[in-house]
Amino acid sequence: MILPSRHRFLWLTLAVIFLDRATKAWIESRPADRFPATVVDNFLYLVNSRNPGIAFSFFAGLSSPALRAILIVGSLVIIAVIVWLIIAGRGISAVNAAGLALLLGGATGNLTDRILHGAVTDFIEVYLHFLRWQAFNPWPAFNVADSAITIGAILILLDILFVRRPEAPHSNSRTP
Repeated sequence: MILPSRHRFLWLTLAVIFLDRATKAWIESRPADRFPATVVDNFLYLVNSRNPGIAFSFFAGLSSPALRAILIVGSLVIIAVIVWLIIAGRGISAVNAAGLALLLGGATGNLTDRILHGAVTDFIEVYLHFLRWQAFNPWPAFNVADSAITIGAILILLDILFVRRPEAPHSNSRTP
């Protein structure tokens, strides 16, 4: 069976889901007194954090069953749209297909957490001491799925901005 080139990136989706679940399971299995754990002093730490909200902890203070349901349904809709784009998309580039696969893996990983725990497990925390603006210092904790979503979005944006598409022939051209 020969897969269309855009389907060949689905291994990337599976790798993200596996790596995300494995790292979250490892963090969740560690005793609370082990955190924060220094990876690179004054820069990178492992933490064990639960985020019931969305990116950058928006809505984290509003944890309710209704918000959880809305976030789960919203995630399912986003996953369905991404799957549709991968399956039905014609003429998408390898960069775009890889970006969609990363988005799909990240969204699925975080959705799994929401369903299982009611919140997303975040465990990577970065301090950017050179920033004078302290609103995001430390940077909000994140995980493998969040990283995949970010990288996927960047790949899609780069594809949109910089990849040249072949021009379609004009249908109203005259023939001699």
